[in-house]
Amino acid sequence: MQRVERQTSTQIRTNTLDLVLTAILSTIVLLSTVFINIKLPIGQGGLIHLGTAALFTVAILFGPKKGALAGAIGMGMFDIFGGWMIWAPTTIIARALQGYIVGKIAWSNGQQGENTLLNILAAVASIPVMLAVYYIGQAIMYNNWAAPLASIPGDLIQCGVGLLIAIPLSIALKKTPFFRKKF
Repeated sequence: MQRVERQTSTQIRTNTLDLVLTAILSTIVLLSTVFINIKLPIGQGGLIHLGTAALFTVAILFGPKKGALAGAIGMGMFDIFGGWMIWAPTTIIARALQGYIVGKIAWSNGQQGENTLLNILAAVASIPVMLAVYYIGQAIMYNNWAAPLASIPGDLIQCGVGLLIAIPLSIALKKTPFFRKKF
């Protein structure tokens, strides 16, 4: 006979809360990308938007899993529904890795995003990975290994703006009652 394990109502509530929270965080990343974005005049595409700030903030506040999911889902959906469909696979990979790296470093050694210097290091460490994934994706899309170099300055500006917004925002949010409770 096959053994069937039952989930307790607490486990079901926890799973439901996790799913809802992930959906909300992904939506925040999506909306941050949609409402304020400036198309770059250089490179093969790209935008300056606040989605990167939201991704950094989510990863710092909630850790690597939610950072990866919110980045991949939120920015991936922006590409899919915003007229950038060709970029969606690259974005999903790049932003999942970026969110995971930020969250993993920010939450290392039990810090849970509490160490500002570690949070800055986390965001900075994620940037070369994001750049590399977009570079490779763009080179494959356009069959040209030189053209993607033109997109790097805009990507760096976007990450710099994201970092300048995410760090103070994360510090402020960590002081709220929601984050003072350990969950």
